Amino acid sequence: MKIQKIKVKEIKGGITAPEGFLAAGINCGLRKSKLDLALIYSIEKCIGVAAFTKNLFQAAPIIVSKKNIKNDIQAIVVNSGNANAATGKRGIADAEKMCKITAQYLNLKSNNVLVFSTGVIGEYLEMNKISNGIKILVPLLSKKEHSLAAQAILTTDKIIKEIAVEFQIRNKKVKIGAMAKGSGMIAPNMATMLAFISSDVNIEKNLLKKLFKSAIENSFNLISVDGDMSTNDSVVFITNKMANNPEINEKTPKYIDIFYTHLLYIMQKLSRLIVKDGEGVTKLIEVSVKNAKTQRKAIKIARCVANSLLVKTAIYGEDPNWGRVIASIGASGEKFIPEKVIIKFGNYILFKNNTPIKFKEEKVKKYLKNDEIKIIIDLQEGKESTTFITGDLTEEYIRINAKYRT
Repeated sequence: MKIQKIKVKEIKGGITAPEGFLAAGINCGLRKSKLDLALIYSIEKCIGVAAFTKNLFQAAPIIVSKKNIKNDIQAIVVNSGNANAATGKRGIADAEKMCKITAQYLNLKSNNVLVFSTGVIGEYLEMNKISNGIKILVPLLSKKEHSLAAQAILTTDKIIKEIAVEFQIRNKKVKIGAMAKGSGMIAPNMATMLAFISSDVNIEKNLLKKLFKSAIENSFNLISVDGDMSTNDSVVFITNKMANNPEINEKTPKYIDIFYTHLLYIMQKLSRLIVKDGEGVTKLIEVSVKNAKTQRKAIKIARCVANSLLVKTAIYGEDPNWGRVIASIGASGEKFIPEKVIIKFGNYILFKNNTPIKFKEEKVKKYLKNDEIKIIIDLQEGKESTTFITGDLTEEYIRINAKYRT
């Protein structure tokens, strides 16, 4: 597939922007005052695809949703404040019960429901509160309540993360909407994040799986806040096909490209919002590796630099310490020719020909005061490139995570 060079049209509505989707969010008592229970519902059955954490300690809702995603999906129920992770057989039974209760009130089958949780690991869910909350949520479902649903899935996040786009497939209006949460415990191969993407597009399922996987690799798997991988993270895409566009399939490459461009736009936008809202983050950092021999090498080097605590703290301190960057590149395990490597902060070349380049430090320090910083690494050995997004590391991150349970 090819990314189209088109201006993407953003619209309002978040997760409920596509036809047939409703949502709601409430406080059911899992948290003191913040919203903590969300419900997403499609009036028609959806095909769905999903990606889940690669952490071997997978939370109970992940285990349940992995089974259910194979079926048609019509509802997604999510709680915050408690991850329902490392909770054994009881945790799985509670996750299944969340599906069953949701299905009962919506007149569905329990395997048509996905369930997700986020919050503290190792505590059992208060199922009486959740059961009552689901009962309250169902009559509140509305096109207008998308922001409350997006708010109800947050943990240490400071901002709601939602987006929607609109485009056309053969004169049929198609929409994709989304909401996400994520702030800390963010690392590649998913992160402590949940992202839910809805659509009314008519697309063949096997093709959707292929495009979804590619978009994940080029968005959520290219971000990091602290390098830690969660037990609960998931990204889900469901579509009810209510746009009634002619099916997008392998025989319609033009429309594959249009759909993929918009899907990737949604995922990359959410990815940036997650990093910008990272715990304690004051600066978004783009680590770009250019002219590598392989994509795999570019990603590995970019990830190593992005996850370096020394690089992240240097950027926070607005210190143009390029030595920390080359140390991380050299420690990546990848082979390259040091004499060919060029290091830039923004437009400023700091290192070239394995030699420091004289630069006006006050100008680079001024650049580092921006809230978005670019570190560019040119290997000068091939044609592959990637951009990995991370944030700086601050005292605020330590404060938040030192007192996460208290």
